Amino acid sequence: MSLPANLQPDEASPYWLNKGDNAWQLTAATLVGLQSVPGLVILYGSIVKKKWAVNSAFMALYAFAAVLVCWVGWGYQMSFGKKFIHFMGRPDVKSLNEKFLLEQAFMGYLPNATMIYFQFVFAAITLILIAGALLGRMNFHAWMLFVLLWVTFSYTIGAYSLWCPDGWLAKKGIIDYSGGYVIHLSSGVAGFTAAYWVGPRANKDRERFPPNNILLMLAGAGLLWMGWTGFNGGDPYTVSTDASLAVLNTDVCTATSLLTWLFLDILFFGKPSVIGATQGMITGLVCITPAAGVVQGWAAIIMGFLSGSIPWYTMMVLHKKSWLLKQVDDTMAVFHTHAVAGSLGGILTGFFANPKLCRLFYLVDDWQHYIGLFYGLESGHHTAGFKQIGIQLLGIVFVIGLNVVVTSLICLLIRLVVPLRLTDEELQIGDDAIHGEEAYALWGDGEKYESRINSFYGGEDFPTAPKGEVQMA
Repeated sequence: MSLPANLQPDEASPYWLNKGDNAWQLTAATLVGLQSVPGLVILYGSIVKKKWAVNSAFMALYAFAAVLVCWVGWGYQMSFGKKFIHFMGRPDVKSLNEKFLLEQAFMGYLPNATMIYFQFVFAAITLILIAGALLGRMNFHAWMLFVLLWVTFSYTIGAYSLWCPDGWLAKKGIIDYSGGYVIHLSSGVAGFTAAYWVGPRANKDRERFPPNNILLMLAGAGLLWMGWTGFNGGDPYTVSTDASLAVLNTDVCTATSLLTWLFLDILFFGKPSVIGATQGMITGLVCITPAAGVVQGWAAIIMGFLSGSIPWYTMMVLHKKSWLLKQVDDTMAVFHTHAVAGSLGGILTGFFANPKLCRLFYLVDDWQHYIGLFYGLESGHHTAGFKQIGIQLLGIVFVIGLNVVVTSLICLLIRLVVPLRLTDEELQIGDDAIHGEEAYALWGDGEKYESRINSFYGGEDFPTAPKGEVQMA
């Protein structure tokens, strides 16, 4: 095949491009995307009451699409572009420029187009995780505005500060391998804060909120777990031994966490809970994320034990004793599974980060940074080890403060335009009142099924089955 006259061979495959790295990065990004669509779409749609299945799944799907438009429009440049202010990049439409997209990215042997795609799926899943705290009562129109504002004014600040080479916490040497702070701590705190402002679900929903399909919930959870291969395996931006280690550590920690949570459920409640095991899986994935490629296997197992027990304690015991936690209706317990587990992972990273592995990831030889306290004490670099713990704690304080303040301001601004919470009537009806659609179109036994969407498109409603009969399709 001959190339167009205006295209030289080195332009399609420049000297700096590594085809293996680029192929893996695109694959890793797609795996992370599958965690959201269809992963969390399925999980959210099946773990809630039947009447909330469509709304919950649609909140996730909308967020994925809306974040992409914001990300290529201005979000990526605000997160990884040229410095604008101390903690934020300059808003720019450069990400839509063909020349920029084909140039080498700030890290790795990849084009900017690949890096933008990879970083987008991380931004998208953060908003979808926030949605987990708001299921079953947030006004969908308010959610549409919330996504646009939060990814612009909160996510970009966290990503720039911790991940951009010019970020102030990045320069201090914080270790957040793949988003324990930027994604999970942020989403846990923002979700909890937004849940406070939106208000609780209807009383009946708070008292009883059974999943409508546990098997589908497990399918969504499985996509989440397997997709984490790209989540943590893609962050070295290269096909390296460090990427392989990150993937293995992720699975080991997750499995340990799931089994620990399962054991605690059996020990204290007498029954092995499938939903509980899923929560343990999620806390394990979250906890290992800031440390995935910079800790050894034994440390990953310890982190799994702690991520399966400490969030279990905060959710099952502390939550019932804390006045504040009981006041906020966090539907999916995002505070415990992401804020608590993310903070725990960040602190444990400060203890167990192996300086040799950190040098592989950060490509620096600096004993003043990137050394866990355990290795600092072992090697005589006590000051550096304690300093790393201090930096990790500083990152937690910053992310919490940022998300409480910015999320609160966004919610207060939105409610000047549209109500944050659905009306009482909509809360009672659910999907049909909000979208005119229902997840399970079943009827019979004297019930009438009204197809509003069918009527809208000019069709006829389905006939009503005679009383006492079940009408089959």
